Amino acid sequence: MKKNLIWSTLAVLMIAAMVLGACAAPAAPAAPAEPAAPAAPEAPAALPQGQELANAYAGMYKGTVVTMAGPFTDQDEVVFNDSIKGFEEKTGIDIQYTGSKEFEASINIRLDGGDRPDIADYPQPGLLRYAVEKGYAIDMNTLINPEWIKTNYTQAWQDLATMTGPNGAIAGGIWARANGKSFVFYPKKAFDEAGYKVPTTWDEMMQLTADIAADGDTPWCIGIESGAATGWTMTDWIEDLMLRVAGGEGYDKWVAGELKFDSPEVNEALDYIEAIWFNDAYVYGGRAAIPTINFGDAPKPMFENPPKCWFNRQGNFVTTFFPEESKAGEDYSFFYLPGIKEEFGSPVLGAGDIYAVFNDRPEVRAVIQYFSTGESLKVWVEQGGAILTHNDASLDWYVDPVTRGVAETIRNATTFRFDGSDMMPGAVGAGTFWKYMTDYVSGSATREDALKAIDASWPK
Repeated sequence: MKKNLIWSTLAVLMIAAMVLGACAAPAAPAAPAEPAAPAAPEAPAALPQGQELANAYAGMYKGTVVTMAGPFTDQDEVVFNDSIKGFEEKTGIDIQYTGSKEFEASINIRLDGGDRPDIADYPQPGLLRYAVEKGYAIDMNTLINPEWIKTNYTQAWQDLATMTGPNGAIAGGIWARANGKSFVFYPKKAFDEAGYKVPTTWDEMMQLTADIAADGDTPWCIGIESGAATGWTMTDWIEDLMLRVAGGEGYDKWVAGELKFDSPEVNEALDYIEAIWFNDAYVYGGRAAIPTINFGDAPKPMFENPPKCWFNRQGNFVTTFFPEESKAGEDYSFFYLPGIKEEFGSPVLGAGDIYAVFNDRPEVRAVIQYFSTGESLKVWVEQGGAILTHNDASLDWYVDPVTRGVAETIRNATTFRFDGSDMMPGAVGAGTFWKYMTDYVSGSATREDALKAIDASWPK
């Protein structure tokens, strides 16, 4: 009886438990696992120029804009835009270049007013120096891998870009194109047929000059007439000779007015010039003809048959005055105007343009890193009209052997300096320097009087 009661009680409890379990709320389902966040894309491996250039080629700056100002206008602007088109298409960065013939007069006003382009192309370093001194220009060593700058530019070009800002010396810019003036052009075909050999020293050049004169020919083609600018050809010769007898440091002091015109150094340079210019047997038409012959006409007698003169020292632009049918490397070529003092190496006188940066953003870094490569101006080189300062620019890009040789000479210069008269005060560089050197050549002023007159004209 007791046993039946126990089993009855257990049965009731089990049924109650089952009823309660059925009435209980169902258990909440387990929450699904959160999907893993996608991994951030890895930055591409850095290029030698910098990380930002690699990022740009990976499309990371697509849709951004980089503004640029400079002096390229007309056809130069077209060719420059052609040069950067490929980079824009590969990266999606829009480089908006604005060219102006008033760039040199307007850029400092823009900078002072806070209207600063991301990048500016300066036609000469003197103008950029103002922006560096004011603290506007950003040190290139913070924008581009410094090791790349050392690799892709010779020391001469690095030195020329080094300027003093508010916090000390910085790399104020990177160089783009250049042109040179330390070249002597000659009629190659006739020169080779005559059995002459290209001189590699000043003494060899003077001996060849004497030999040509002894053969009954006139060695040098020289003319300094240029309208209101008559005399600049003579000032270029003096600048070239100053680099050879006083070196870069002496040249800089002279250009800055710290070394007088009537100094031993300038007089020494003129001694070398007089040995050629004032010897009537050495100059086409004699000394008296030099002031009357236009600089662009001066080399034309080289192309007569036989040549009426053989050498024309001039910038590489002078080939535009050569006969249209003449061929570079066949009808004409050039040699480097030799050095004089061994300690001053192989200096080159010329000009060029330098890029500066005023705003620091990743896409701006990418563009200036790209501009530090020869590839950035390859199209311009291949179309003619550009000679590059970059070591990675292949000499095979140049359209003819003469331009190729000019490019190699400029690249290998131990010292490179800009046209001194362009950097002197205007009243001197484009005034009394031209005038009194013309008077000196024509014989209407003595050397001493001409040099003292230039010194007296220097702004106090």
